[in-house]
Amino acid sequence: MNNDPAELGTKLELENRYRRWRTIKDRVFGATMAIGGVSVIITIVMIFFYLFYVVFPMLGSATVEPGASYNLPSKDSEIAHLSLDEYSEVGFTISRTGTSTFFDAQTGEVLESRRIGSTEDQRVVAIGSGDPIHRSVVLAFENNTAIIVRPNYAISYPNDKRKITPSLDHPLGLSPINLGLDNSQRITQIAVQSNSDETTIVSLTTANDVILTHVTAEESFLSDELEMSVSHTTVPQSDFKVSKLLIDVEQRELYLASSTGQINYFNIINKSAPKLLDEVKTATNDNRLTALKSLSGGISILVGDSSGTISQWFPVRDDDNDYSLREVRRFSAFKTAVQNIVPEHYRKGFLATDTDGNVGLFHTTAGRELLTEKFASDAVQRLAISPRADALLALTADSKVHKWALHNEHPEVSWKSIWGKVWYESRATPEYIWQSSSASSDFEPKFSLTPLTFGTLKASFYAMLFAIPLAILGAVYTAYFMTPRMRNIVKPSVEIMAALPTVILGFLAGLWLAPLIEQNLAGVFLSFVAIPLSFVVAAGVVENLPIGLRRYCRDGWEAALLIPIVCLGVWASLALSQPIETAFFGGSLPQWLSQEFGISYDQRNSLVVGMAIGFAVIPTIFSISEDAVFGVPRHLTSGSLALGATPWQTVIGVVLLTASPGIFSAVMIGLGRAVGETMIVLMATGNTPIMDINIFQGFRALSANIAVEMPESEVNSTHFRVLFLAALVLFLVTFLVNTVAEIVRQRLRVKYSNL
Repeated sequence: MNNDPAELGTKLELENRYRRWRTIKDRVFGATMAIGGVSVIITIVMIFFYLFYVVFPMLGSATVEPGASYNLPSKDSEIAHLSLDEYSEVGFTISRTGTSTFFDAQTGEVLESRRIGSTEDQRVVAIGSGDPIHRSVVLAFENNTAIIVRPNYAISYPNDKRKITPSLDHPLGLSPINLGLDNSQRITQIAVQSNSDETTIVSLTTANDVILTHVTAEESFLSDELEMSVSHTTVPQSDFKVSKLLIDVEQRELYLASSTGQINYFNIINKSAPKLLDEVKTATNDNRLTALKSLSGGISILVGDSSGTISQWFPVRDDDNDYSLREVRRFSAFKTAVQNIVPEHYRKGFLATDTDGNVGLFHTTAGRELLTEKFASDAVQRLAISPRADALLALTADSKVHKWALHNEHPEVSWKSIWGKVWYESRATPEYIWQSSSASSDFEPKFSLTPLTFGTLKASFYAMLFAIPLAILGAVYTAYFMTPRMRNIVKPSVEIMAALPTVILGFLAGLWLAPLIEQNLAGVFLSFVAIPLSFVVAAGVVENLPIGLRRYCRDGWEAALLIPIVCLGVWASLALSQPIETAFFGGSLPQWLSQEFGISYDQRNSLVVGMAIGFAVIPTIFSISEDAVFGVPRHLTSGSLALGATPWQTVIGVVLLTASPGIFSAVMIGLGRAVGETMIVLMATGNTPIMDINIFQGFRALSANIAVEMPESEVNSTHFRVLFLAALVLFLVTFLVNTVAEIVRQRLRVKYSNL
């Protein structure tokens, strides 16, 4: 032995240096792992807070900020009409005397003022306004004629600064229109709707007669003059004292209301023969009807009464294709009578005032009262909202105009509109509907996440129903019964399936699997019985083979021998599909299901998606479950077998219980994978947001909906933020599933750790 002190010192120094280097590497590795783990947690938390940051603005209510106040620009204090331009810069009024005035909405400075009518002594007896988008206003004169005017705002940009030049247009010309009344009749009220093709005017006389005037105007082929065709019709009335008139924006429906709350609903598609469709009583407990307006789009009407209640009504079609007015919802925000109702131009919201000067902002789809403010001590006589719904003008009884800035970005969103049933316009009953866009400007957004969540759960359910039995039973067989040599082939082969892109699976499912299943539906269901039955038959055949042949069927290789059996069972099932459908189902099982049981069949349905997503999920569940089963200590299985238990009894009573924490984790991870699947759902379903448990119907999932609609959504719009809400729901569901899975796994692990 060499006891040289120098050599021993050198060895000791090398050992110390090695220990220091190993300690440094251990600490660096530990710090790296800690940083990585903390970074993952921070990233997840940041994702959550970013999603919540985008969603949060939808949770707030509307707000208003007071602006300028000034005296009424018009010399006439009795204003019949008040409106704002798109940019909230120019206000417009028409007085009871027929004077129109454009004024600066910020300062009250008069920009243009003139009297409407051909002569100064032509007295205005009634003024009515139409849909705010078309901006038509009709003035009726005492000689039973009328003129229609429309404020126009020309926009120019001199020196890169916006300039609005207001003007007053006469869409039907300067000449008054004869309303078809004789000299003994006098007009007390008038209503109008006008567009580029036609104009409808409804007049109410002192004798309670209602006259419908229909005007069509075309430019002359030889000149720029308008060639007008005017017709007059008396609307049939009984003992009905009319106090309010209303025409829908499409000029197809007429509403006549009495002060007692009765409304007569007419079809006026045929202007020469108005047809009474329904009579309803809107006011209760001796309340009086005080306001009547159309909601944006003209489908719904808003009725205000003396109790401060505003109700929404619209026509509903019954099974006999007949329409009747139905009350959909009520808003009880005021304690005194409703005085004015002002609908928004493009959304299903509206403003309302009461006799105490309170102003309320509401949204019908969301069923929300967004705010209630008292603008002034005096009652609000007239109220106007800008087309962009970002400003409003209020004319109070003291002849002052008040301008307020309005912030109301997301009125459509409420807990009920997102998760509850909503009675949408033109629908027979309340429903869960997702429909985020339409070609129509009067579209009512439908942002219910319920059908999308249902679709996500439906896809996950059928996928797990397909994947769990195959993956877990396959994992148990591979880990416990299969020979090591074959296991080394099967396990990597199944795991490599996880590397297959889901877009490929979705492509194959949509373009190959879906038509195949539709054409061989009976064979598909037959295969679910034929394949397991073929295993039993094959096992019986093997058991009865001579001993000389049975020695070729070595234990642990049975799965390889069953591969041709599976292929034969699938081929036989598909081959027998058409003969079975011809013999028992009239040649087509999908059509037979529809005719006999009313079960509709879509080619891209939940069955296809369940098989495709199940195929994608199987590798994950199989791999983790197989590792859990294979990791069961051998002394447990050996002890069970030594005590006389059969291999299957050992599997059920020992192996599955011991491996249950890992198997449960595998199932939960597979469920999370199925919930978040996008491309397969996107390509293998019809993407129809319906709620139907039928396995032959399609659906739309949250993830697929985000992928489809996010590129089309306007940034920071309600649609955009609701899509982020859908992402937040997916995030929370996944987080909840994983959290519950970990808690259950830990408890199972503790429970069976003593085995």
